[in-house]
Amino acid sequence: MSDLASICRVAGIHSKQPWFVMNADHFFADLKTDNPSVSHFYSFQSGASADSTIAVPDGCIDLLFDCDSEAPSATVCGTTLEAKVVQFHKNRRYFGVRFLPGTFPDFLDTTATEVIDKQCDLKDIMKGASRLIDDISTANSFVEQVSIIKGFLSKKQARASNLTTQLVAKICQHQGNIQIQDLVEYSGYTARTLERKFKDDIGLTPKGFSRAIRCQSAIYHINHQQDFTFGGLAFDLGFSDQSHFLREFKKLVSATPLEFQNQVKQTTYHDRIHTY
Repeated sequence: MSDLASICRVAGIHSKQPWFVMNADHFFADLKTDNPSVSHFYSFQSGASADSTIAVPDGCIDLLFDCDSEAPSATVCGTTLEAKVVQFHKNRRYFGVRFLPGTFPDFLDTTATEVIDKQCDLKDIMKGASRLIDDISTANSFVEQVSIIKGFLSKKQARASNLTTQLVAKICQHQGNIQIQDLVEYSGYTARTLERKFKDDIGLTPKGFSRAIRCQSAIYHINHQQDFTFGGLAFDLGFSDQSHFLREFKKLVSATPLEFQNQVKQTTYHDRIHTY
């Protein structure tokens, strides 16, 4: 399997924002994309009862459009480093593009480091953003929004070196359970070189990116597997013991694994996602 194919395969698994799904009134996702830089497209209607939710580390860059009829806007969201409260307007329609883990769009006039753990106004870092925002916000449907953004992205590329792309694929294949020394041996480059290339290309160190992917791996297993134990999951993901896994999960997801599992079951997580 090629490096790109590996990333695409894993991206369908490791690019979740589960609290967005569970706190939205309606959530739509289009997982079919032929763009090598995109994980998927999504849309949701924020609820009337809450104006905030939790973002978790995913190693991804998002473009998030607030489709307000009077004052539409768009934000570039870098991956969080830990669980983080994010604000949404009540009863508002949002449309998003999630890029593949470790991918940085080349049309943003900024560095990868400057968007990590931040939310930046798209108009400040992209020429012609206003027209794209207007087109997305006035589209009549999610399908039309996807068509518009696909046309826009068809002329754009991702910004990353071949080395970083290969190592991102390797980290994803190992579910984030990989050490820097393993990457050194795999690539033939020094740890310092790998740190520099990762920071330049995606704004994270290999360790920081691996942490996000390991978080997403844990979320995926809890969401999709029935027959597992938390101790077994901790071992599979390379944690020293179950207690370490529980502390890390709580820090990154804002819930213990058991609390998260119960919430997923209670809100029928998968039934809430309408796919195209």
